[in-house]
Amino acid sequence: MSMIGSRLTYQTSGESHGPALVATVVGVPKGLTIDTDVINHELSRRQGGYGRGGRQKLETDVVEVLTGVRLGKATGAPITMVVKNRDSRLDDLERTPPVYRPRPGHADLAGSIKWLTTDCRETLERASARETAARVAACSLGRLVLKEIFDVEVFGFVRSILDARTDVQVTPDTWRDLMKVRDASDTYTLDEATTEKQREVIRGAKIDKDTVGGDCECHVFGCPPGVGSSMNWTDKLDARIAYAVMGIQAFKAVQIGMGAQMSTKRGSQVHDPIHFDESKKNTASLGFVRPTNNAGGTEGGMTNGQPIVVTGTMKPIATLLQGLPSVDLNTKKPEDSQYERSDVCAVSAASVVMESVVAMEVAGAFLTKFGGDSVVETRGNYDAFLDVARTLPIEPIVGGGDDGGTVIA
Repeated sequence: MSMIGSRLTYQTSGESHGPALVATVVGVPKGLTIDTDVINHELSRRQGGYGRGGRQKLETDVVEVLTGVRLGKATGAPITMVVKNRDSRLDDLERTPPVYRPRPGHADLAGSIKWLTTDCRETLERASARETAARVAACSLGRLVLKEIFDVEVFGFVRSILDARTDVQVTPDTWRDLMKVRDASDTYTLDEATTEKQREVIRGAKIDKDTVGGDCECHVFGCPPGVGSSMNWTDKLDARIAYAVMGIQAFKAVQIGMGAQMSTKRGSQVHDPIHFDESKKNTASLGFVRPTNNAGGTEGGMTNGQPIVVTGTMKPIATLLQGLPSVDLNTKKPEDSQYERSDVCAVSAASVVMESVVAMEVAGAFLTKFGGDSVVETRGNYDAFLDVARTLPIEPIVGGGDDGGTVIA
């Protein structure tokens, strides 16, 4: 579920080998176009990427909207969506047996102890990344909110897999062309040479019966300054984004902008100088421009008018064909971990999930600030804010302090 304080929230339910995955989204403004083609496109991308396992050949994820939509438009009521599982066999003990040998790196052991059982099955069925099909469906509505109401767009891709990394830089002027490159890449990265290197890395891991992880990156374009808040920690947009990204299966790190590299530099090398460009006053930045974007588009928990830049790190998948040292939970004797059908690498798919949850958190923050009950009202609130922001200072300046500050009448 998205963070406390957001007007836009969601919940998923369902198991990996159950009959279906379900997503319920609350807070979508009335009148939003619910384009199932967009949702299904994202679901299809989530299933793709070089290194995926046999499950993707069995499933063809398509969303079915059950509630909250009439004639293709949101009614303002909760929206419920279903993605059916073709590989439904949760109660078949022969095809889906108990799991007594937990996999290191997975939720198996911790979940079994938490729920006081030696069978890891119930834990792994819900902890499985199959759940992200429902999350992508739900968060695609956030993408629709951003685009239709606020003219904000989101772009995610794979930055690296193991040590195969692209150094192609993304800017507001290049990202649309780079999207075409990403969509032509088997690994969802930004150049052909890196795509082939990443394929080689994945092939090598498969031969060794091993797995590999990597870094996903997401950019959000078109945000004005002031979305989010510095007044309460639960309302800080960068914190909400980090929470959502860390909630994706197998993610172990997240950073905004320069992130962890800031600890190796001085402040003068980190903080982005502020300039004002009158010619850009009517853009979302309101004319405030920066020569760099080390902050990743947020300062003090709020957007600063620059693109939001998020990086998430996915660890190698915990299910290895070769197995890893473990124990039998019933006998406590050493055994190799049990194998469940899985992927060699799912970083490409994870980049789609990350792009989706980032879009949802940003959309939630926009609706918290500008929200109305309908698309028309919300867009009106947004336009009114931008109009007022462009007229600052609103009150006449009548004096100044010794420190250069101003006194407002």
